[in-house]
Amino acid sequence: MKLVGIVGSNAEVSYNRLLLKYIAKQFGHLFELEVLEIKDIPLFNQSDDQTNSPAIQKISNKILSADGVIIATPEHNRTIPAGLKSLLEWLSFKIHPLENKPVMIVGASYYDQGSSRAQLHLRQILDAPGVNAMVLPGNEFLLGKVKEAFDENENLKDQNTSKFLESTLQKFIQFINVVSLLEGPKPKPAEPEDLHATGTCDTTIEGVDMSADDWVERAAEAVNAVEGKAYVKLNRGILTVDQLNYFLASMPMELTYADQNNQFLYYNHTKPGSEMLASRVPGQAGNPLANCHPEKALKNVEWVIQQLRSGEQDAVRVHVPTHGPDKYVVHNYQAMHDEEGNYVGINEFILDFKPIIDWYLKQTKQTLVGDVDAVSSASTKEQEEVDSVSSASVTESEEEVTVAVAVDSVSSASVKG
Repeated sequence: MKLVGIVGSNAEVSYNRLLLKYIAKQFGHLFELEVLEIKDIPLFNQSDDQTNSPAIQKISNKILSADGVIIATPEHNRTIPAGLKSLLEWLSFKIHPLENKPVMIVGASYYDQGSSRAQLHLRQILDAPGVNAMVLPGNEFLLGKVKEAFDENENLKDQNTSKFLESTLQKFIQFINVVSLLEGPKPKPAEPEDLHATGTCDTTIEGVDMSADDWVERAAEAVNAVEGKAYVKLNRGILTVDQLNYFLASMPMELTYADQNNQFLYYNHTKPGSEMLASRVPGQAGNPLANCHPEKALKNVEWVIQQLRSGEQDAVRVHVPTHGPDKYVVHNYQAMHDEEGNYVGINEFILDFKPIIDWYLKQTKQTLVGDVDAVSSASTKEQEEVDSVSSASVTESEEEVTVAVAVDSVSSASVKG
């Protein structure tokens, strides 16, 4: 059984961190516990949406993949710390990884109460709409006078306290099993994606190094590819290769195609990478997708492909806000299928929607009106399915996609690794 423990403090020295590490060390025979930090979680601000930041996506994805969560909270002014509150706000804003997730609360404090009032408040927060966690009832573990509780080896001194902690953890395991039965069988995990494209598909050009900067020229020679004024019969038309290039280059968006083998085959090269919304260079064509992204982005790239390959989603969209207030840039990942419905790759198209929106508003004499409910937006699910990637979501700079897990998401084959 895999659990995650969330340190409810962002302090450099934290007894609640020490408590979680003790649980992971002492009770490894019961479960595997990964301790997560909240040091990098930004202060919640719905006007500065950072749902897709690496720090938030990492914790979200870890929670989603865990069987249960243990939160260790200190007590600050009779409630939980601001850092932990911000995390829970982010995890109930546009993503909801704690929904129906078994959660156990523990806590340590300097005084006799052992964070009892903070734990009570935390239970109320975890039960709020938009969070909807399944909190283990009763079984309070309140570690008071924590400065005196651990020995030099970071073990609890009092054996009765350790035994009581073990009994509550055993009950939490039973609680997880009960919740699992209530929720029914979990969907089968997606198969790992081969982002290094070590396999082949019907259209793979073998015998040419995928990572070669001149892959296009060498692959074209290997298959005697037509070019120039040679005609190509399409499903409803006949065009020369030159005309196809003109046609694709004229599209008011950046286009990329990666096949079902996760090989980056094409982009409509019309300008230098430095001038693109998502930088690409000619030498990337032919590369495995793993070569087109930073290592830290690969988990999110994999998640997007799994969504499209499995049919869980037909399209994944990510707004990338790093281009400035005068643009609204969206990365769209569209599943592609052959005539028989088989998955054959991803059509990624990237464009700035703002000129389109501005034109529409001018034509219709309409204006945009904000409709954010400032009171409840951080604690309830938004009516709009803010789409797909709430979980894989990404932050991306002009030349690099950064991710969390998770977290970071993907600009498919859109950036240099």
